[in-house]
Amino acid sequence: MNILITGGTGLIGNAFIHQYCAQYQFTVLSRSPLQAKKQLPADVIIIDTLSSLSDLNDFDAVINLAGEPIIDKRWSKQQKQIICDSRWVITQQLVDLFKVSNTPPTVFLSGSAIGVYGNQGNVEIDESYPVDANDFPSQVCERWEKIAQQAEPHTRTIYLRTGIVLSPQGGALKKMLLPFKCGLGGKVGNGQQYMSWIHYQDMISAMDYVLNEQRISGAVNMVAPVPETNQVFSKLLAKALNRIAILPVPKPALKYLLGESSCLLLDSQKVLPKKLLESGFVFSAPSLQLALADML
Repeated sequence: MNILITGGTGLIGNAFIHQYCAQYQFTVLSRSPLQAKKQLPADVIIIDTLSSLSDLNDFDAVINLAGEPIIDKRWSKQQKQIICDSRWVITQQLVDLFKVSNTPPTVFLSGSAIGVYGNQGNVEIDESYPVDANDFPSQVCERWEKIAQQAEPHTRTIYLRTGIVLSPQGGALKKMLLPFKCGLGGKVGNGQQYMSWIHYQDMISAMDYVLNEQRISGAVNMVAPVPETNQVFSKLLAKALNRIAILPVPKPALKYLLGESSCLLLDSQKVLPKKLLESGFVFSAPSLQLALADML
């Protein structure tokens, strides 16, 4: 299978390529080709712009993971635009290439996030839950998906509604490890908000699964079967590191430090991977205890 992938040097894309480089041929879109060559296997083809492609006829699949990290900086008006453009523009370019292809790729995996659901408290959410964009993260994801939806007449299209990907190599877990190792970890806010997470190995395995499982299309929740509250998550992480989690981060302090983006840590989303489970996908780390034990 010949795959075009954007975001191939990010945490998920990089892991996916290294896992399946012997099975698939990859062409990676990267704004920094020299850096990408250092990170990726030698036989990966690297391009620096989609304008070099007149169509997608040579590809069997497209995986679209490109996007500015959403939590690394405060959400100024300028940063919000960067976050949006980094997702929407490239997705539209890919959709336009699908439209002009005589033999388009048979499947399109396009990035999204569980942020599309907004803050839903203790409500259990599967893929059938209605989306009503009422904050910045949900608005970003909803439009991201609607742009990708334009490809549906031309290919099987999947929206990867991704939760918190746990990996010691990067992302949220790596940022949490240092304070927790130093005994400075604790719950965020009241700790009752649900965190829907997934082990990075299950994430890339699920991507490969939906890539080849022709019965699956539309939104797919890329999360583990057992979401946990932030308080439980903090206690289990501390226990895995043989530490204690006794230093909470008060909600006002977090809002002061992060501004509007604090909603990413304070909002609650109890998301379930209904489509993956019902189609037969098996998680290697269905519980947080197993995931942390494996990684730490």
